[in-house]
Order: sequence, then structure tokens, then C-alpha cells
Amino acid sequence: MTGEPRQQSAPVVRPAVWETYGPADLSAVPVFAGGFINFGYWKAVDLERPLSQSDRVRSERDLYRHVLDAAAPGGGRAVEIGCGLGVGCALALEEYRPADITGVDIHPQQLQRARDVNAPLLETRPRRLRFVQGAAESLPFGDGEFDCLYSVEAAQHFPDLDAFARETARVLRPGGRVAVASFFTVEGTPPQAERLAGLLDSFASGLDIARPVSGLTDALADAGLIDVRARSIGAQVWPGWDRWLARLWKPGSWPRNFLAAWEQRILDYYLVTATRP
Repeated sequence: MTGEPRQQSAPVVRPAVWETYGPADLSAVPVFAGGFINFGYWKAVDLERPLSQSDRVRSERDLYRHVLDAAAPGGGRAVEIGCGLGVGCALALEEYRPADITGVDIHPQQLQRARDVNAPLLETRPRRLRFVQGAAESLPFGDGEFDCLYSVEAAQHFPDLDAFARETARVLRPGGRVAVASFFTVEGTPPQAERLAGLLDSFASGLDIARPVSGLTDALADAGLIDVRARSIGAQVWPGWDRWLARLWKPGSWPRNFLAAWEQRILDYYLVTATRP
């Protein structure tokens, strides 16, 4: 793998992010499975029958596949922002065959877990996989290092989408693709931060940040990217996620309010894509 990360001071981690992905270790919570930390893309899962652990893992893997299909990393150099335990990097490496892949996460404990989980791959393919600490707003790479940049359910934590977009444009090569999957407030509705904080503890605590999807699409366009598009995939995310939560959480408990927020047109899940000219 060519190109070593630029030396930078350790990024500042927001307190809610530090606790959730460090000492609390969100990946160990039973509703997540297989080392992934995402709500899942449930299109291929039959929601009319009882869900299994394998259904849950498939939904998480399929969300990565949906994003990677849009990012088109085959043969090029890829970087994942907010890689968590790095199992999505391993999936991308095995199924999409980029030349190499770099997983970036802001949290040092997550990076250590990623290196532990992926120790066999790191040993057998050291030139094709690496994990690097960095913030989405200040990536530790040179200009034009990557052919594709993708992120799966991490952008809701990024404090500065404009800076993330500028960094995305900077580290992509001409023709490079970006694909981001995350949840945002629905466009055209009044500011919903207070309402979301009342429904969902993750917004009340500051872990998730309430912003319209145009906050990202406009930032990418302002950074010089083209063909910027946002597509709702909420119908393939929220009903399946709620069905899975129903195994452990009662109706009215805060995690199940994600479905309520979607049904009330407050929050939705989007796939955002763009290209560097």
C-alpha cells in the first residue's frame, strides 16, 4: 500500500462519541451483530416471519453492499470514514477487490478493536488493508490519494459537514466517487432538533446531530463535487430495524422511536453520492 498518513495530532473526540464507542462499546450491544454497527438494509429479508441472527447480519452486510455498489471501489484505492471494527473494510476487500483499503476512525479504542478483529487479514494482506486514526474533518492523507471514499452510518456524528466535504474533495482523485449512508432530518420540514431530542436519546445526548440532508449535499457541491444526489432508502431501513428491535424493546421505548420519527416525516435514511470532476 502506497502513501503513508500525514502526521497529525490526535483528533478531539466529542464526549458522547468517546463514551459510546469506547468504554460503552456499542458493538457489544445485542441489537448489533457480527461486528457491524448499523441499522441494516432489509430489502432482501422477509419481515413477515420471525427474524434470526443471520437475518440481522445480512441486513448489516447488505447496507455496506448498497453503499459500496454506489462507491464503485473495484480496482482502485478506497477509504472508509468511521470504520468502527473494520468488518465493513474486510467485506469491501473480499467482495469488491479494491487495490487497497484504509479504515479511518476517530476513536483509538475502536481502532484497536478493528486491528484485533482483522488480525488475520492484516497479517496476510498487510499491503492491502490498514487502519488509521483521523477525524472526518481533517483526514491524515495527501491530496488525491483515493479513488473512492465511503461512510456507513457515521456522518450523523460529524460536527462539521462542510469540512468533511472539503476533505472528501481533497483526498479523492479526479473521477473519484463518494457514497455516504446516514440519517438526516427530512428536507422541507421545520427545524426538528428539539422534537428529535424528545423522541430519541441519541439526539438528546448529543451523540447524533440533527441536520437536513441538504447540509451534506450542499456541502459536497460547494466543495466542487458534481452529480451530487441524495436518495431516501428509509423504506428499506426503518421497518426492518424496528422489527429487529421488537425482540428486545417494548413499543414506546426510545430506540423504537426511530420508526416513529420516520413515519412522522421528521427523520429519514439517505444514500448520498457525488463525483470529483
